[in-house]
Amino acid sequence: MKITTSVLAVFPALALGACSVLTPPSEDPVLIKLSELERRLQAVERVIQNQSLVNMSQQVAALERRVDELQGGAEILEHDASTMAERQRDLYADLDARIQELESGLQAHNVSVLDGGELSPGQLPVPGGSDRDNYQAAFELLKEQRYEQAAMAFKQFLVTYADSELADNAQYWLAESYYVTQKFNNALAAFAVVIDEYPRSRKVPDALLKVGYCNYELERWNAARGALAKVQSNYPETTASRLAGQRLKRMVTEGV
Repeated sequence: MKITTSVLAVFPALALGACSVLTPPSEDPVLIKLSELERRLQAVERVIQNQSLVNMSQQVAALERRVDELQGGAEILEHDASTMAERQRDLYADLDARIQELESGLQAHNVSVLDGGELSPGQLPVPGGSDRDNYQAAFELLKEQRYEQAAMAFKQFLVTYADSELADNAQYWLAESYYVTQKFNNALAAFAVVIDEYPRSRKVPDALLKVGYCNYELERWNAARGALAKVQSNYPETTASRLAGQRLKRMVTEGV
């Protein structure tokens, strides 16, 4: 008996259908594989989730530690600032007290000397004051044309503050106090000290000019011309050089 091709084609489909009917879902290898994959996926997701939580927890803990450190640093800075402010107040109070003491001393001195009192030989204008205080007081006496007291003040300054940075200026103005009172020999010696003992002083050109002037007044014409010419050659482009040139022209006109 002949079986047709269409009938034979039905058998495989029936066989597969029969297998699916005969195999329960719990034993289906495909379903089993899918279930296993799903469980593994869920396990991985739980691990990832847990790890994220751990990382977040660690980050939060690190931030909390950093906040504590910053807070502690801020407290230290606040304490230091408070301590520094207190120290500054103490320093300001001390400085103010010292300034007031100096001002009181200067005021007392001004009444006794700078306002018409006498200055004794060997006495500083501002006893107990600094070198700058005494220099300024001596200079004020010179500006007030109290030349004898100015000379005494500058002489005592140079004895008391020989190492002062103002010593060269004090020596120059001592010489000037002699010059303006026409004590030309004393002035000449005093200006020479500026040149010899303070060669780097800015007062040297002026002192050399005054050496020329003193010799002129003493009618030492050659010495005067030599000093004035030296001013011009050593210190050109200065006021002292210009004044030296004027005096040399005057000497030519006078024929001396």
